Amino acid sequence: MQKSILKALLTIATLAPLASFAADGTITFSGSITAQTCTINGGTPNLAVTLPKISATALAVAGAKAGATPFTIALTGCTPASGNVRAFFEVGANVDTATGRLKNTGTATNVQIGLTNVDGSNIAVGAASGAQGTTYVPISSGNANLTYMAQYVATGAATSGTVTTSVTYTIEFQ
Repeated sequence: MQKSILKALLTIATLAPLASFAADGTITFSGSITAQTCTINGGTPNLAVTLPKISATALAVAGAKAGATPFTIALTGCTPASGNVRAFFEVGANVDTATGRLKNTGTATNVQIGLTNVDGSNIAVGAASGAQGTTYVPISSGNANLTYMAQYVATGAATSGTVTTSVTYTIEFQ
């Protein structure tokens, strides 16, 4: 019986496909770390943006937008005192990567917060650097103001309640 089991195992082993390992390509990663620095909002990089109270009827259908509110990330004391800069909005728990907007963690339903540039073009929050749509702003005499807009965006008929969310950001230099 042992010979039968051994013979069966050897037969299976010879018929099993052999794993093959071969290098098909190389992926090279590159980036850069800059010595560029700026003071953000006078040393207080966290912002609180309050959107206006609006009626749920303003957000009665998916895609409806209301309450556009500007906010600015003020940069001062940048060294070097020239170049270009923009915000990069990081992916995180509050980011809906399908819509590129921020999920509401408050009690209102069917509403998200969308970010745009001041020209109204959408920012795809959480997308890769360069794919978000944020525009570079020139640093002039060591200062730059990165102004964006936040607004309510309906994902369906919004219901009344609170709207709360957050996003982390990084300053990108060019």
